[in-house]
Amino acid sequence: MFKESDKNPQMDMFSSPAGMLQGTSLKNYLKNDSWHNMFREHVIMRVNEDIFSVLYSSDNGCPNASIRVLVGMIILKEGQGWSDEQLFTECNYNLLVRSALGLMNLTDTAPVPSTYYLFRKKVMDYNRENDTDLFKECMQQIAKSQILDFKVSGKQVRMDSKLIGSNITWYTRYELVHETLALFIEERSDHIYKRSLSREEFDLIDHIMDEEGNKFIYRSNKKEVDTRFVALGRLMYRFIKLFKRHDYGTYQTLKAVFEQQFTVTADKTVLPKDNDDISAKSIQSPHDTDSHYRNKGGKQVKGYSANITETCDDEPKDSQGQPDDSGRQPLNLVTDVNLDVVSTPDCDFLEPSIEETQKLLDEKIEKVYADGAYNSTGTQDYTSDNNMELILTGIQGQPPRYELTPGEENPDELIVLDTKTQIIITACLAATTKIDSQTGKPVKKWRIKTDDGKYRYFTIEDVRTSMLRQKLRDVPIREKWKRNNVEATIFQFGYNLTNGKTRYRGLAANRLWAYSRATWINFRRILKYVMQASKRSLSSQKRRCFSIKKWICFENNVNSLMNNFLNNSRLKYLNFLHF
Repeated sequence: MFKESDKNPQMDMFSSPAGMLQGTSLKNYLKNDSWHNMFREHVIMRVNEDIFSVLYSSDNGCPNASIRVLVGMIILKEGQGWSDEQLFTECNYNLLVRSALGLMNLTDTAPVPSTYYLFRKKVMDYNRENDTDLFKECMQQIAKSQILDFKVSGKQVRMDSKLIGSNITWYTRYELVHETLALFIEERSDHIYKRSLSREEFDLIDHIMDEEGNKFIYRSNKKEVDTRFVALGRLMYRFIKLFKRHDYGTYQTLKAVFEQQFTVTADKTVLPKDNDDISAKSIQSPHDTDSHYRNKGGKQVKGYSANITETCDDEPKDSQGQPDDSGRQPLNLVTDVNLDVVSTPDCDFLEPSIEETQKLLDEKIEKVYADGAYNSTGTQDYTSDNNMELILTGIQGQPPRYELTPGEENPDELIVLDTKTQIIITACLAATTKIDSQTGKPVKKWRIKTDDGKYRYFTIEDVRTSMLRQKLRDVPIREKWKRNNVEATIFQFGYNLTNGKTRYRGLAANRLWAYSRATWINFRRILKYVMQASKRSLSSQKRRCFSIKKWICFENNVNSLMNNFLNNSRLKYLNFLHF
């Protein structure tokens, strides 16, 4: 049964730590800008528990544990990089952590491990079944309230991506098929041995379960491995047919791996596919079916790709949202985290990340800063249609030899500058038979004749790319530098990763980790921002006190001089009269 927790936890006279601490310990415990009090105020109390009410019955069962505490435990675990054992120890015995979670009294009990794990499982299962990420909705509401309270400007945003490796073994094609079959056979062993399989098939099953795939490869030559690989494919095909009506558990993984690695001819012969026909989006491990493969700049990764979007305001604001000339740094917060399979190109992240960010901001986004990997026809059209300026630090690939500029008077004319010889050439339209599928018109192409007597052709996409390179060349260097600080966010985002690899398997679990890290980064920035404001306020008070003391000292000195002067003058006057 869903039950909302108390929004205003109170301290008990007899069980509150505040009633037992003294001196500096009590002062720091009650200090408003201490991290635990700030975390409770700016994260825990901003959690909207109604978002998670769909996970519980409205009128049946025991009341749920505090959703705020459970969400806070997940954020603290990923923020601090704790293990599960450390998390439960800190929540039960660390007074500051308990205060941060809203457990204000020693008699307040933290959720037990089973409750914590069940909540995580419910959130991830709901995400898979309904394609609705409840935890992301919760984090977005927290970020939105923080943006409104601290008057964070969203006119300018920047983004970058990070590859995150999965903690899976790098399998060869044979090892992948062997391990997938081993998992399926282990799951269905009671049913498999009751089937009418041949003696050769039962022998192959025994070999699969008795020996790991990498050990068979180590002791076998290439011909033996290839022969066994085909035999494994035939066994997979046999299982797919036998268990077609019982497609639960690892059956779907077995079927997907078979379809990605093998092909079936018209006469039902199973043959392995060529290596070039295997997609990078194919399953890399049966233990993490969401993990894809990607080779980015020579870096081979099996795992996920995370895209971070944050505000990048240059001018700090005061409490009224007006420009602040106090010299403090502006507060910029993470507005969106989009984690997907590693084969997702960076340019595919831009539009959904901007859409999610705009939901949190009152101001319209005017500028987007990113690197060259976000450049594509789609991103250029999207930002142009929404009156946004996309400022890239560069474009992928080497600059071409020719710079292209459309004619000012004649749209069919193309001015070509040979950067090597500095010769300007006027290109002419070339005859083409290719038809654009969208417009139904012939595709435009221009051509020039090169020094070796051959023709060099240019498409509309070449012209657009050349114009963009020329535009970026004129962008001031300080404007391009605005994107650079997002690298620090990327570093903090993956700070707790070991060798760049995640602890979790599957998209749902890794997204839960990513949202928690982003919320923790925002909290740390708010904590630093508030502490800096407190220090400046204290410093200003000290300066005022010092000025007052100096004025009082000055007045005392003046009064003393005047008194001395008057006393001396009076003495002289009396001496004169006496004389």
